[in-house]
Amino acid sequence: MRGKSRPHLSSSCKPLHSKRYFRGHLGINGNPNPKVGSVWEHTSPRFPECYILLLPFFMRTRYAKWMYDWETRLTTRDTNRIVRPFEWGLDWTDSFCLNGSSPKPGPNLEDYFHRLNDHIVAHSDEFYSYKTPTDFRLERRPAMRMGTGANALPEPEQPEMADFLRFTSPVRTPYPQNDLVNARWFPAKKPNGRAMIVLPQWNSDAFGHNALCQIFNWFGVSALRLSKPYHDIRKPTEIERADYAVSANIGRTISACHQAVADIRSCLDWLERQGYQEFGVLGTSLGSCYAFIASAHEPRLKVNAFNHASTYFADVVWTGQSTRHIREGIEHAITLESLRQSWLSISPMAYFDKYARWPKRSLIVYAKYDLTFLPEFSKQVVENFQKWKLNYRAAVLPCGHYTTGETPFKYMDAWHLGRFVATAF
Repeated sequence: MRGKSRPHLSSSCKPLHSKRYFRGHLGINGNPNPKVGSVWEHTSPRFPECYILLLPFFMRTRYAKWMYDWETRLTTRDTNRIVRPFEWGLDWTDSFCLNGSSPKPGPNLEDYFHRLNDHIVAHSDEFYSYKTPTDFRLERRPAMRMGTGANALPEPEQPEMADFLRFTSPVRTPYPQNDLVNARWFPAKKPNGRAMIVLPQWNSDAFGHNALCQIFNWFGVSALRLSKPYHDIRKPTEIERADYAVSANIGRTISACHQAVADIRSCLDWLERQGYQEFGVLGTSLGSCYAFIASAHEPRLKVNAFNHASTYFADVVWTGQSTRHIREGIEHAITLESLRQSWLSISPMAYFDKYARWPKRSLIVYAKYDLTFLPEFSKQVVENFQKWKLNYRAAVLPCGHYTTGETPFKYMDAWHLGRFVATAF
């Protein structure tokens, strides 16, 4: 059609039209077809042929520079990031649920954490096991933003009333406020027995991803928007940001993931008690890491959306723009290779074999100009989905990590995520 542009599709990709979204990906009985996997890339629209040769040299280069500059401005706008000293956090390992054969700490803590992570990965079903909470309750209160950034938006003058699921986390920490789980409840007006658990990005305020939950409601899918450990209402008063979720303390960072996985699985127990039968999870950035590990150990999570995905936890911290302050606190004390092993137990790459145990449908969204989750890592995630013959789709956004939340890219992202959830159950 003249005068109109359309997104370019890779040769193996079909538009995500309604029920045809997984056509070719699912067999007659809904079993995944391991031979199919494709990437939808929001790239340049179709231009007249005479301009095609000019694009690589001028427009694409300038666009990339503009995007990197924009992304850098967004990752440096907060002035309350704190460089904290490196700590092994040995005391945090006391609460890890492992059998008597787990390694014991010795004088060389680096070696101990390496052995401990190998043991956790080998016995991850035990490590990520949990006891169902007994104090589930709905709490109705005003919905407050609880921003963490140096330039956080103000609280609403007339906050709306909302329902929040509260319960005591199966994984305990020294912070009672953090151990009281919080998940805003978005029930669909016409529920269809399906529900999503939604985990926003690191340092998200309490309003992050609420709009996505409302989009899911349009399709009859209810949603629990889960506050991750040390975020919004769960944040200890001693910190401004969710610093304890990802920090220079090795053991505490592992503990935060351990707790997040238990909280996700506990939310499923509550949803089952409400009569829901089909479940999915959506995680963005850090939430994507937590969501993948939870799903790798949870057969009930059949629909999985990973919004910004990466490989090893350490590589993101070491190379990402938004974690420069963490690297500054640890790089004098540990190498990247040692850090990768020390955080192996909270790295998605360690659990693809367990993720592949049950049939699942997955969407991977990543950004072409991401300076926080480098695209090379996201591509490795896609390659591993191919390697393990998993049922997936991948979408590439023409922006960066932080710019995904800006216009127009947030609408592209919401379109991919909304369409996936609407059709993947």
